[in-house]
Amino acid sequence: MLLRVTLLVALAFAALPARACRLALALGFDVSRSVDAQDYRLQIDGILAALFDPEIRGLILEGSAPVAMAVFEWAGAREHLLVADWALLDSPAAIDRLAQQVLVHQRQAQGLTAVGSALSYARALMDRAPDCLWNTLDMAGDGQNNQGDEPQRVYAAEDFSAITVNGLAIGAHESSVLRWFQANLLHGPGAFAEYAPTHEAFAETFRRKLIRELSEHVIGALPDRLPSG
Repeated sequence: MLLRVTLLVALAFAALPARACRLALALGFDVSRSVDAQDYRLQIDGILAALFDPEIRGLILEGSAPVAMAVFEWAGAREHLLVADWALLDSPAAIDRLAQQVLVHQRQAQGLTAVGSALSYARALMDRAPDCLWNTLDMAGDGQNNQGDEPQRVYAAEDFSAITVNGLAIGAHESSVLRWFQANLLHGPGAFAEYAPTHEAFAETFRRKLIRELSEHVIGALPDRLPSG
């Protein structure tokens, strides 16, 4: 039985087209006016802690194909800033370089909360991603959309068919933000949202979410790709 399962898994991987990486993951972080300097620092520190976490590094580096990652900040309708462009995280040194870009980045935006506009920006960013098996956009924020198009309008107008959109809802200012994320932001099969009640809980929540995303894309969608019988 074990030999048969092993052979089926090998055949499933062999049938998949060659890709530069297994997962393209774009991380978007809220820098709107509700995110003060301390909150912002907690977000940056949480990202850096995750990138240096041994379990997360192990998940990034295991497997025959690497993970690609990009990081951006978002706030108002025209306030999007690339923190780190797409990089293949195929070595500890590559992860270190990404972390360094996050560390030295200087915040520039403090506008309203334009979630739909951030999705449009991220959609264009995903167009430039390496050719990967799976494409995931990860949106962290502490508020509902209050400027520009709503997410559902963006989804109707733009092609997100190959992109899963997950969320990290921070409840520091709006108690209903998780429900809003679940009803309006999540998109694609298996999409999920994690909840941080405060910005102080951001680091652990982000770590938990990243482990979940990376773990799911280590095994991928193999069960529904395996031959039957």
